[in-house]
Amino acid sequence: MRMSKLLLRTLRDAPADADVEGHALLVRGGYVRRLVSGVYTFLPLGWRALHKIESIVRQELDGVGMQEMLMPALSPYELWEESGRSAFFGQDALPAMTLQARGGRFVLGPTHEEVCTHTVGAEIESYRQLPLTVYQVQTKFRDEARPRYGLLRTRELVMCDAYSFDADKPAMSASYQAAVAAYLRIFGRLSLEVVPVVAQSGAIGGDVNHEFMVPSVVGEDHFVRCSTCDYAANVEAAETRPPDAGTPAPGAPPGSPVAHETPGCPGIAGVVAFLAEEGESFEAADFLKCVAVLDADATPTIILVPGDREARLPHGWRLFEEADFAAHPELIRGYIGPMGRRGTGVRVVADVSVGGRPGPWVTGSNRVDAHVSGVWLERDFTVDEWGSFVGAGEGDRCPSCDGTLSLVRSVEAAHTFQLGLKYSSVMTGGTFLNEEGTEVPMWMGCYGMGMSRLLAIVAEEHHDEAGLLWPLAVSPYAVHLVALGAGRSPAVAEATEALYAALSTLGVEVLYDDRDVSPGVKFADADLLGFPYRVLVGGKGVARGVAEVRQRAEGSDRELPLAEAAALLATEISAQLL
Repeated sequence: MRMSKLLLRTLRDAPADADVEGHALLVRGGYVRRLVSGVYTFLPLGWRALHKIESIVRQELDGVGMQEMLMPALSPYELWEESGRSAFFGQDALPAMTLQARGGRFVLGPTHEEVCTHTVGAEIESYRQLPLTVYQVQTKFRDEARPRYGLLRTRELVMCDAYSFDADKPAMSASYQAAVAAYLRIFGRLSLEVVPVVAQSGAIGGDVNHEFMVPSVVGEDHFVRCSTCDYAANVEAAETRPPDAGTPAPGAPPGSPVAHETPGCPGIAGVVAFLAEEGESFEAADFLKCVAVLDADATPTIILVPGDREARLPHGWRLFEEADFAAHPELIRGYIGPMGRRGTGVRVVADVSVGGRPGPWVTGSNRVDAHVSGVWLERDFTVDEWGSFVGAGEGDRCPSCDGTLSLVRSVEAAHTFQLGLKYSSVMTGGTFLNEEGTEVPMWMGCYGMGMSRLLAIVAEEHHDEAGLLWPLAVSPYAVHLVALGAGRSPAVAEATEALYAALSTLGVEVLYDDRDVSPGVKFADADLLGFPYRVLVGGKGVARGVAEVRQRAEGSDRELPLAEAAALLATEISAQLL
């Protein structure tokens, strides 16, 4: 491709809405352009890079026996009602991505578990047709409240989603492991450091699932990993080893909790500051945080955690909303305490760390603008259920060994799920005949990887102050060919044209900067676009019969004979792509 013909306009300044460097470079380099918030157009360079990622994904998924197909982006709303996910998404998220047409109500698919179960289930009759894994590369739609970080969080994205169907649970696990192995090979080819971590399933469902996290300074997510063993988990799913029991407390002292008037202080930080002014010295760790939630059975529940920690909600639980507080006026937002809950219909659950310290605690008094101190377990309140309800953090103990957990900021690159029977057992057509001739549901897995998101991650992890540093496997072109003074020197023009033709003949993807602009502009654009090789042909080099080659990422320069440059570069590039 000649640069003079390419749909490309580079920018010298970052766009005002670019909040991470990788995205700023994608915009400045003419790879993408924003249409509206969270919706982007891929210009020719961006499309080529995206297509490179898709090709790698297809090669690896085809290599483990997956079959590519394409499902409709529109799906009938009835399928979501059949699976039960229309209710799970609630009254806001899913309806926002629906539309009413002449044929009925449709959903702009954020994911395709329902459609794939319906489609594959109609074709599978016998266990002899299993195992089966299918995938597609398709546009998805998400009603993001706050699109940000460019392609990392958008309303429209290109995704590869795969779905496995098996006859039993062990076979499902085998399909899952094959998909995970393929994913790890994909990330290796994209030159990304990825850590598979245990995660919560969220709206997709299933018991076993993993997020593939890329450590990144711009990440919105965090995971923890152990300093000693290979334990790693999303902070929402991570567990920690409870503290050592220590010396048993002699028992609660006599007396009652001490009341404190705390007007306008519904939060722990505010209470600590207010009581300090009153001469009372407390820290956040002295508080018993009481979080009002509805559990998976819609039972009103209070989760107790130490005041310096965040509560971790189990799957299917949700925080109280305004309507829930209105329905339970005995639970006063900001002033909830665990006292007096037995027999009231409000369940009390607590993190095991609370049991390691029976008291004294500071907590809400169940009265507006008031807290109490000197609260003791068993004397003043009881716990109905103990468990792991604290989100893991820096310095916590690993649940698998004696190691210490560290917190890692990261970006999610993919997510895989063992769905089990979640969809096949409730949707029409999700069954097959087993060896005994009995109709049973298929065991399913699903695997999602954002193609456009991966492009943004690669850009974020591979750049410097001058521009992008594309890995060869992703770069739109392998070689950026630059001619200096071709308009004034027939020898330079002839040598560059010959090298361009030779590279193209040998199958090397090359972008030829044939523009009549200054050398400074050409060099700046070459650095900004970030292709692996920049090959410079100038008057002095032609006189000596050489071309100058710079490897962008390494910053190294060398000379190659003009007559051999194309063949030498083609061999070198091919070897790296094997």
